Amino acid sequence: MSKKVGAWQAVGALVAHYRKQARLTQEQFAERASVHVDTVGSIEQGRLALQPDRAEQFDELLDTKGALALLVARMPVREKVVQFAQSLVDHEQEAVSFLSYETQVVPGLLQTRDYCRATFDSRYPALGSETAEQWVAARMERQLIWQRELPPVGHFVLEESILRRQVGGPEVMREQFHQILEYTKPAHMGFQIMPMDRMPHAGLAGPMTLLETPDSDRLVYLEVQRASFLVDDPDEVRDYHHKYGMLRSQALSPDESVRYVHGLLGDR
Repeated sequence: MSKKVGAWQAVGALVAHYRKQARLTQEQFAERASVHVDTVGSIEQGRLALQPDRAEQFDELLDTKGALALLVARMPVREKVVQFAQSLVDHEQEAVSFLSYETQVVPGLLQTRDYCRATFDSRYPALGSETAEQWVAARMERQLIWQRELPPVGHFVLEESILRRQVGGPEVMREQFHQILEYTKPAHMGFQIMPMDRMPHAGLAGPMTLLETPDSDRLVYLEVQRASFLVDDPDEVRDYHHKYGMLRSQALSPDESVRYVHGLLGDR
């Protein structure tokens, strides 16, 4: 059994314990909480994470003095993300540098809430609304790494097509463009755009994320569909760093990239 399932099963068991102490059936509790009884069952079985606002609601309904909200607030970030991405989040939270090349969507660490929600709304098979909100909240929490006292160095290479795809519609994209510019404004941050017609192109094999840990270990995270893995072999990691360096040389310069996004916003 994975740690992720185990952690939320423990939370769910506590919800069930408090509900039973209140002498409520799942149906009665679901009615009081204005949720479907299947939602209560999924939370109690650990299949669905208990969101912070719902934890506060349950505390109030069950008179549990904030116990559930406190437990959810103390849950590690890795427990709140989809299981195949946990290996990335484990290292991401303490990384001293973060380099990302993305081909399909804006990198998660730069996404606005609405853009993030729109990407999950596009998933197939479809996600339940509770699960989607859980994943959105977890991704927003991951972005707190940029607010650390000593934030990591961050650099992103984005395919031009990412900025052309209307994820969530024009207003969502405008907000997303502003956030990219805002997040990458500090001296330790930056982004570059890879034009769609640019050849040669060192990243045709797909996206990648390069991290450096406080112990100076260098790692590469690769993800495809619902599978992912970390590369830690020094020779392989070196090759990925060379590839990323080549991508930076082939993409628009940082200044050109900023001007490009301002152009999309209509700023002249």
